[in-house]
Amino acid sequence: MAKSRHYKRIEKKAIASLKSLIQKGFEAVVIGIKKVFKVCDSKLTIMVVPHSKGSVINFQTNVFALVFGILLIIGIVSAFVYFKRQDSGIRSELSKATKENRELLASFDELRDENNNVLQSAKRFKSSLTQTLSLLGLNQTKNVNKNSSSDSDLNSLFETEETVTGLAKDVSDMKQLSSFLESSIQPIEQIGKMLESQETLFTDIPNIWPVKGGIGHISQQFGQTTHPITGVWYIHKGLDISTYRSGDPILATANGQVVTVAYDSGFGNYVIIKHKHGMYTRYCHMASVKVKKGQFVSQRDVIGTIGNTGISTGPHLHYEIHIGSDVVDPAKYVNIKLTNKK
Repeated sequence: MAKSRHYKRIEKKAIASLKSLIQKGFEAVVIGIKKVFKVCDSKLTIMVVPHSKGSVINFQTNVFALVFGILLIIGIVSAFVYFKRQDSGIRSELSKATKENRELLASFDELRDENNNVLQSAKRFKSSLTQTLSLLGLNQTKNVNKNSSSDSDLNSLFETEETVTGLAKDVSDMKQLSSFLESSIQPIEQIGKMLESQETLFTDIPNIWPVKGGIGHISQQFGQTTHPITGVWYIHKGLDISTYRSGDPILATANGQVVTVAYDSGFGNYVIIKHKHGMYTRYCHMASVKVKKGQFVSQRDVIGTIGNTGISTGPHLHYEIHIGSDVVDPAKYVNIKLTNKK
């Protein structure tokens, strides 16, 4: 019981000390606030004395109003500096955006020009495709999709009135062009299949350049001319192809069978190949012969080399094409551009 009373007395003293401390602290705060208000409420007289003989200007205020005014001025100046910097940043961003916008417009104009070029190329492609299909006997309207009349036919792209402008029109044009190109795949595939089916026919008809690698030039064309040695007027029945040297490989221009391997005082070493459809080819003035009579050869097989045998003014190949008993101009059967090289 004695200890309990002792603890209670200590507790009461602690509570009393705490209350006293809180009260003193509160009183100190109140006193401090009063002092601050008293200082802030202190009267100040500000005098402005001009250097001239003008009257002195003075006005009264207190510390609180003076401090508030100074803080207000500092705030206004700080806000001005801050917004000035923000304005400079905005101006810089705006200038950058304007420059990028100009570059974008330039790129857009270039893209529009390229778009127009593509559309012009598409016009030419449409014309060529239509002409090719007509020559091959293919009906284009049967090869395009049923929906082509609405959005795939290139006519709708080139003949429709321009009811829209700008980017919308460019997008519309490209969509229609893409649709047309998609619909063109089928007729082009049919052309490819037709050409593939005719591959055998092409290899049976003499239609390639008779010198390997496509080298050489025509030194004498087919037709009437004077003989370079005798000077007599005669009909030159073939093409003279020169590479300015001997030894270049000579190719069979079509599939066929070698029917003649011989030497002639005029043609020198020569070979005759029989092809289908009553066609023959003759290769003359050869330096060497790589085939034998009765041998079957394929188009592009090497049958000999260019030489200067027989009556010849220099190394060259004399190449002839016969259809039955008629001699025809070989230039009509090879993909070349004739020149008047002598």
